[in-house]
Amino acid sequence: MIVRYLEERIGTDYDVDTPTWNSRRLLLKEDNVGFSLHDTRIKAGTETMIWYKHHVEAVYCIEGVGEIELIETREKFPIRAGMMYVLNGHEKHWLRGTTDMRMVCVFNPACSGREVHDEDGAYKADTTS
Repeated sequence: MIVRYLEERIGTDYDVDTPTWNSRRLLLKEDNVGFSLHDTRIKAGTETMIWYKHHVEAVYCIEGVGEIELIETREKFPIRAGMMYVLNGHEKHWLRGTTDMRMVCVFNPACSGREVHDEDGAYKADTTS
């Protein structure tokens, strides 16, 4: 059994901060559960282009307001507490925070820990076994 507390991750190597988001990684590849679990804050007034071409991501908003815009179709979906979306088609998208948003994110395959978006908006494919 794995038991962790968010406050134990804050300010450690499991706490990844960028100009547009901050992700506290609660479960990672090293935990051998088949997915990773992140507590992520999207910063107010920011816009991030994302394309998880190597991962499927499920996102559940528990706080704040924003929107996701699919780049290919230009469809926009409002984000608010209680909204969930899954990028099961590896959709390239814009993620915008109107206010600070807090999201619970699940990635498959599991992330290894320090990932940040590359020039394509993706996390690199994990080539380790």
